[in-house]
Amino acid sequence: MITVLLADDQALVRAGFRALLNAEPDIKVVAEAGDGVEAVRQAQQTHPDVVLMDIRMPGVDGLEATKRIAADPALAETRVVILTTFELDEYVFEALRGGASGFLVKDTEPVELLRGIRAVAAGDGLLSPSVTRRVISEFAGKHAPSGPAAPPALLDALTDREREVVVLVAEGLSNDEIAARLVISPATAKTHVSRSMIKLAARDRAQLVVFAYEAGLIRPGWLA
Repeated sequence: MITVLLADDQALVRAGFRALLNAEPDIKVVAEAGDGVEAVRQAQQTHPDVVLMDIRMPGVDGLEATKRIAADPALAETRVVILTTFELDEYVFEALRGGASGFLVKDTEPVELLRGIRAVAAGDGLLSPSVTRRVISEFAGKHAPSGPAAPPALLDALTDREREVVVLVAEGLSNDEIAARLVISPATAKTHVSRSMIKLAARDRAQLVVFAYEAGLIRPGWLA
């Protein structure tokens, strides 16, 4: 059973999501929150698998709440999915840097929302290739250093193949697509992704996208 926490300041929005999710046999809404402080408190009490987090909430917003949840060792298995009104919300990239596993727009088709929740609960980042490109090109540039990027020390821990894999994850490729690109088996591709995540202390694939940008493995415009 996938447990979900709903964090949104609009009660009607929460009610709609609750009705949709509780109708599924493998998903259960275990708590709701109307602001960031309550979202963190409910997460700490219920330890949900997935938090659907609105960014714009009164008081502590969803961005700060996401950072607090991601920083809590007791919630290491909890994944946060940001809910936005617009795909190119100015805070999306910052949310990913803060520990979110991905994002969905609020008018997402129900089947896509359900698929996304199941994917994140299984450990996959919720970033389609097209959205990955836009997030990097539109927002990563705002954080770009003025000079050449200095790869962090952790980069030295990766093998050449693992660096290739991290770049392909940043392009939005699935394990099967990475396998095809590198002419390896899907199982081997999955192993490379998993080892890269362990070495880089990444919570999920979304964090690998952020790392790839910040380490200079990929830059805004490269995926255009």
